[in-house]
Amino acid sequence: MVKILVVEDDRTTQLVLRRMLEEQGYEVATANDGIEGMEQARTFRPALIICDWIMPRLDGLEVCRQVKADPDLSTIYFILLTARGAVEDRVQGLDSGADEFLAKPVELSELRARVRAGLRLNRVYQALQDQKRILESELTEAAEYVRSLLPPPLTGSVQIDSRFIPSRQLGGDCFDYYWLDPDYLAIYLLDVSGHGLGAALPSISVLNLLRSQSMDEVNFYQPNHVLRALNETFQMNDQNDKYITIWYGVYNQARRQLIYSSAGHPPALLISKAPENGVVEVKQLKTVSLPIGMMPDTKFVNQRCDISVGSTLYVFSDGVYEIIKPDGDIWGLEGLMDLVCSQQEKISGQGLNYILNYIKTLSPNEAFEDDVSLLRIDFS
Repeated sequence: MVKILVVEDDRTTQLVLRRMLEEQGYEVATANDGIEGMEQARTFRPALIICDWIMPRLDGLEVCRQVKADPDLSTIYFILLTARGAVEDRVQGLDSGADEFLAKPVELSELRARVRAGLRLNRVYQALQDQKRILESELTEAAEYVRSLLPPPLTGSVQIDSRFIPSRQLGGDCFDYYWLDPDYLAIYLLDVSGHGLGAALPSISVLNLLRSQSMDEVNFYQPNHVLRALNETFQMNDQNDKYITIWYGVYNQARRQLIYSSAGHPPALLISKAPENGVVEVKQLKTVSLPIGMMPDTKFVNQRCDISVGSTLYVFSDGVYEIIKPDGDIWGLEGLMDLVCSQQEKISGQGLNYILNYIKTLSPNEAFEDDVSLLRIDFS
């Protein structure tokens, strides 16, 4: 039976409404004031509430506000009974979340029609909520699948720690690192534009393609060759207008040299100490190029840099630093650079959790607005 809650301090009106609704086949609960009404709403979980505006202890407007502010109750259809007919009163009621108004004294035939209409809308709300829950569950499963594909921490002469935190909506972040041979280590991080499965699926495709090294005539030791092959394979016209940003590097541990190339991706940050005075230096490792998929004839180039003992490399997606602070400003890349340079000891002790916990203090939101992917490569 469909459940309806009547919140009314006038016992006569309450009794009339209850009998009329029960005659229509509804299961009805009643409350004598707003506080009792909220208790009933939480335990009875009605599909529709009929509530008087003027009541002791807690009036109808406040009941409406509290119902609509509670995620578990917000889909309840709320009819407000009022003797007030002024436009400003109706505006106030609508601003509080009321779905419908009925003038007192109540015309029962009109109430029956309003209830039927309200319950139809409630069924629509419930169906939308059910679909939302299903979609959220599927996105959570997809995020866990992406996480299962990511590599574990790397130990040895080169140590790599990583974090992948999906946002409210699954995005297109993905990364990998593996030894091409005993001397050469490949490292890359990519980000497909947009959110949802439409961004995650191309990201997974690129990861599987690079991990299997199945692209013909591609030299995986040369980052610009890899980016050129990806650009030929993943043109955005064939990928629902999705483009890919990527940073790809190959480290030669015998020569302590890193060769890298990027396509529209944030720069990697190389943190080291100057040998002559021990001053911390930070270098932005980036090459200028369009993202993968934008233009078929895009040129990609390599850059090289020497890696001194004790250097640390950070590779990340833009979700790490594009954090909107409470004042509306964006934290930005400069903020991230300052953090990893000034807090080296704390990061060494606490790992990437220190960076992520710091970022969370900058944003008022519990969840990140974009996927956060972060690699820390220690060349010890």
